[in-house]
Amino acid sequence: MRIVTAGGLARLEQEADQARDRAREVQAQAAAAWGSHVRELYAVTDRAERAEATASEVGVLLSGALAELSESQQELLRKDIEIRRLREVLESGVLVGRSLTVLMHYGEPHTVYATREDALADTATHGVPAGTRWVPCGERPASASTWCVAAFIYDAGCKGYRRAVMPAPEPVGGAA
Repeated sequence: MRIVTAGGLARLEQEADQARDRAREVQAQAAAAWGSHVRELYAVTDRAERAEATASEVGVLLSGALAELSESQQELLRKDIEIRRLREVLESGVLVGRSLTVLMHYGEPHTVYATREDALADTATHGVPAGTRWVPCGERPASASTWCVAAFIYDAGCKGYRRAVMPAPEPVGGAA
């Protein structure tokens, strides 16, 4: 059995009040720490989501750039092959009577081929459907046609190429 005095009871009540105050302080500190932890977790999650979105955008940009690079490399390879072929023709020294075929786009030279067959076989890469029937330009200027094929032959007299089929000259001043 224990004897409790008024002073002892007052001390117990005072200690209990102090313990309650201390518990409230600790609880407030724990709540503040928890809140800080949750805010930091939200901030980290937000940064991670933004990093994922940025990485996804960069991936899309990179894949587009790689596709463009691949196209450019293929075009460069085609041009390199064409240049080598033309150098072989030039270095062969046999130019007289030799013809070249030029694919023209609105009258401007686009690509040079060794033969008409090569030109017609390659026109599909330029958007001309395979099997398209090619007809002479006739009296129309070459600039009036989207695509046309023109033959050029080496002319030793002028040391250069000229059109194999020249358009008929127009009469001067309407004279026939």
